[in-house]
Amino acid sequence: MTLTFIGAIIGLIAGGPIGLFVGGFIGYLAGEALRRTMIGGLRVAQTELIESVFAVMGAVCKADSVVTRDEIKTVEQIFGMLRLTDEQRRLAKSAFNEGKQPHFDLDAAVDRFATISRGRAPLVQLFLQLQCMAVAADGQVHPAEHAMLVRVAVRLGLAEGDVAQLESLLRAATGGGARGSTGKPPKDRLADAYVALGVTPDATPAVIKRAYRRLMSKNHPDKLAARGLPESMRAVAEERSREINAAYDLIKSSRGFV
Repeated sequence: MTLTFIGAIIGLIAGGPIGLFVGGFIGYLAGEALRRTMIGGLRVAQTELIESVFAVMGAVCKADSVVTRDEIKTVEQIFGMLRLTDEQRRLAKSAFNEGKQPHFDLDAAVDRFATISRGRAPLVQLFLQLQCMAVAADGQVHPAEHAMLVRVAVRLGLAEGDVAQLESLLRAATGGGARGSTGKPPKDRLADAYVALGVTPDATPAVIKRAYRRLMSKNHPDKLAARGLPESMRAVAEERSREINAAYDLIKSSRGFV
């Protein structure tokens, strides 16, 4: 029921036919004001989200003292994944460059993101996934980058194990971290696939299947959206689902079950 209609009903009750028009008009104005406020709030939230994601990303990529060409390329791919407009890309680039600076306050930036994401756990997980994707772009995660990822995760209420699982998921799905790379030895990729699914190499096919289904259910884009994931992050959730499938397929191929 719109505010225009509600205002008209109240006006009719209070002032008859004249009140009907007056109340409807006031309700219309109130509805427009509310709509503008909500749209403005969404824009502010989107801007803060972009700033947080890419400022932290800049800091994490610079943790090993150098931002590689592969990392920059992956950051640009993330622009496309999030469907950023030209204005948002400029904002993201500025935030990324700010994050690379020596004076950058990482903890404050993570805390700002924590405020934005409060009550939306899926957003926190995918935020961390984006950070991992960027630093793993050159085929490896430097110990300093890993340490900073853990620092970010812990500040957001996660654990080092969450970072390790994400890193394993990326390695298993992409062959070492760089998208499309096949440089990771199959044996190591298989070990990463087991870690990514949260099972051991001696787990039975039934256990592995249950772990896979649990992960897929937990990370399904539609379910994450119902739990508060912004539409702009849907592509990241879809990417995570593809990586989980890739890790599972690797194990199935190795173990010979369907």
